[in-house]
Amino acid sequence: MRLCSIASGSSGNCILAGSDNSHILIDAGISGKRIKEGLEQLGLKPEETSGIFVTHEHMDHIQGLGVMARRHGLPIYATEKTIRAIKQCASVGEIDEGLFHVVHPDEPLTVGDLSVEPIHVSHDAADPVMYIVRHGKRSAAVVTDLGKYDHYLIDKLQGVHVLLLEANHDVRMLEMGTYPYPLKQRILSERGHLSNETSGRFLGELLHDRFEAVVLGHLSKENNYEKLAYETVRLEVTLGDNPYKGSDFPMYVAKRDEPSQCIYF
Repeated sequence: MRLCSIASGSSGNCILAGSDNSHILIDAGISGKRIKEGLEQLGLKPEETSGIFVTHEHMDHIQGLGVMARRHGLPIYATEKTIRAIKQCASVGEIDEGLFHVVHPDEPLTVGDLSVEPIHVSHDAADPVMYIVRHGKRSAAVVTDLGKYDHYLIDKLQGVHVLLLEANHDVRMLEMGTYPYPLKQRILSERGHLSNETSGRFLGELLHDRFEAVVLGHLSKENNYEKLAYETVRLEVTLGDNPYKGSDFPMYVAKRDEPSQCIYF
């Protein structure tokens, strides 16, 4: 399997996951042109992907969705409420009704030789999910845009080999920054985004002896930076109530505006 971030950040998200034979996109939150260019850098054409799995309807996850669907005929997978919200978004444009496919949390579906399982998360959207992608005995998960984690998520993610995990903001930077107070409260809420510290604590709950790598994603442009996210998450893992240290496994930070290093596993 491989997991590759084409772009990840508060301004746009698009992740490629797949095997040697099947590939899917998780979100299309950058322009169709950038998605196409990113795929070409990874040796793929858009029509060689099996579809776009949408986590939720915020624009940093669906900006290029309409273009990719219309131009390349890519199927769109999302929860029913998310599909309804996408259709109400004028900037996405008209999409052929036949391209939409409803997914249900906790019910895996097969795409090519991949199994894709939607998992419910807490975020201020219509019906947001994250996705676990499996091929044989290998698995990866894209876990962003959640305000909290709980036993349900910890149980669902046990044994996953590779994670793209949200480390959205540094709490102090956010509190001292220029965002309006209501926006700060939204981000810090249980329907907002994971801070660096919370991300590190969550990761500590998911580590196991066969864990291979984590990619930190969805960093805020205004309230975080790569080194801070990296060091904070590593420290939280090391200090946490688990047998692992932050240096026991590879950790990367996804680039905001370009494809990041692919994780092969």
